[in-house]
Amino acid sequence: MACRRNSIQSKDRELVQIVDAALADSARRSGSWLACRPGCTQCCVGVFAISQLDAFRLREGLAELDERDPQGAQRVRQRAQDSLRRLKADFPGDASTGIVDEETKEFEEFANDEPCPALDPETGLCDLYAARPMTCRVFGPPIRSAGGLGVCELCFQGATSEQIAACELHADPVQLEAKLLKCLQRTTGERGSTIVAFALGADR
Repeated sequence: MACRRNSIQSKDRELVQIVDAALADSARRSGSWLACRPGCTQCCVGVFAISQLDAFRLREGLAELDERDPQGAQRVRQRAQDSLRRLKADFPGDASTGIVDEETKEFEEFANDEPCPALDPETGLCDLYAARPMTCRVFGPPIRSAGGLGVCELCFQGATSEQIAACELHADPVQLEAKLLKCLQRTTGERGSTIVAFALGADR
């Protein structure tokens, strides 16, 4: 895989299509058990780790918003900068680079009431929805991790474990995200996980 910036952009769009198609299939199987709706913002509150590929995509999305709606982009940027000011003092990692130490108890308990800077507080919608991180794209349907098969606590009320398993989301079967992360690291030198506020609000 070529590791030039435009190649990464192109392959990332392919990854997004793969994941979104998998999500649509899981959502079809999940039916009314899937409670996710526009304006439901529970998963938009609380800091979580994102990959450098997510950060790259978010910055690309913000640049596109700058062209369409400069004032909207500035509101997102301002929310991110305000968030960084609140978070830096207790940042569980390197506050100068934005790299988090996500395996620590400090990160687990960090800023659980902090809204995502991309969330418009007036509409309850994501201003960078098309560029949102992978965690956001797959949240809601059953997805497997080291801890087993997990779902959003608002979804699958009353479903059996077998019914939940039948709706499992297989987001990236060809491991394209991992390949793109290696490419991005070789191209930019950036590695490790960060947070949305740093991706959107830090001076670069």
